[in-house]
Amino acid sequence: MKKQRFYGSLSIFQWFFFLLATSIALPIVIGGVFHLSMKEISELMQRTFFVVGISSFIQGWLGHRYPIADGPAGSWVSVFVILAGVATHQGESTKETLQLLEGGMIVTGFLLFILGVTGLVNRLLFLFTPLVTGSFLLILALQLSGIFLEGMLGIQVQSGVDYGIAAISFSVFILVIVLSIKGKGWMKNYSVLLGILFGWLLYVLSGKTSNTVSASTSFIKLPDIFAWGTPQLNGGMVVTSIVFTFILVSNTIAAATAVKQVVPETGKGEKQTINRGSWAGGITHVLSAFFSTVGIVPLPVSAGFIRLTGQKQIMPFLIASLALAGIAFVPAIVNLLAMLPGPIACAASLASFVQMIGISFQSLLKEKLDERRLTILGNTLLIGIGLMFLPKGIFQEMPIILQYIFSNGLIVGTIIVIVLEQLWKTKKHKSKGDL
Repeated sequence: MKKQRFYGSLSIFQWFFFLLATSIALPIVIGGVFHLSMKEISELMQRTFFVVGISSFIQGWLGHRYPIADGPAGSWVSVFVILAGVATHQGESTKETLQLLEGGMIVTGFLLFILGVTGLVNRLLFLFTPLVTGSFLLILALQLSGIFLEGMLGIQVQSGVDYGIAAISFSVFILVIVLSIKGKGWMKNYSVLLGILFGWLLYVLSGKTSNTVSASTSFIKLPDIFAWGTPQLNGGMVVTSIVFTFILVSNTIAAATAVKQVVPETGKGEKQTINRGSWAGGITHVLSAFFSTVGIVPLPVSAGFIRLTGQKQIMPFLIASLALAGIAFVPAIVNLLAMLPGPIACAASLASFVQMIGISFQSLLKEKLDERRLTILGNTLLIGIGLMFLPKGIFQEMPIILQYIFSNGLIVGTIIVIVLEQLWKTKKHKSKGDL
């Protein structure tokens, strides 16, 4: 009995650190892009921890009801980065840009909530075939791998590569992969936790320090509301929010589909799962705007984490989610957790993405890759991934809404695969009702 409680506690601890690891990297990125002070970045982390914890709990308890970690959306981060560049180029205030993003997340949140509550989201399910879901997961993993590699190389905290940080980060990455494959018993199940603790220890012993910690004299501090100011909207942001609603639906479907492949015994109805996940995602987005964070979404990489660790139970996940939300009220603990080095968090996250790549291929191979599907997949990957390598600011002469779309390979790739999958119908697919 004591042994079961011990391993149960370790499961909660590991989920807690995974939620933390997926929450800590992107606020640092946003802080750098918008030139936030160390105090502002620390406060952004506090708000992010709170919203991630509450959102993950809501989704796991009332939403899709899977152990899927919520976290800052990479797709929203790209919009933040684009808008920051536009504001800087035009000499505008980045504060107003952040207020526009708050307004956009509120619009997206209401749309997701309406789609979920009314069940209208189910009418979109025919769009998300295994080819679409697999392509989405693959492009998402490749897109975010760049962000995580930058973090592992220390580029996010300085202009060049920090080879000391890089050595520690890749040691963590390799350790997590090796333990997940060769480890036995508890070492295999807790590979991510062991990797993070090992990397953190190396980081301290090497004399590296975190720059994201700010001192606080308060024992309890509530997360600030609308820390970036009163939400604003314009026509471009409204259109962007509508487009993003469909991308976020595909994200929810991809996350649930990916986790269902590694937790197959749940037997949950797909339509109900997506309904609940959508309206819960709407609440999450309103909370993200309310507490001024990057839009929080279910992370498909959770499937990779579950496959790495074997952590399929929902209860440890729910407890860990509440714990993360709870510690956000204690500045001393937030500052301590903010000392978790970004490169270590990136390394642990990237290790989970290795498994997600495999899950994306499993989704792609659910149906035979005939000439039609291979052609659609090829076009999707070439254009979607190719856009990631174009120089920054190349689309700055376009209207803002087009800048959002064409500067994001994930959005363009998802649109391409959905459109081609629906328009290119062979007699075989029509007769099978492959919509």
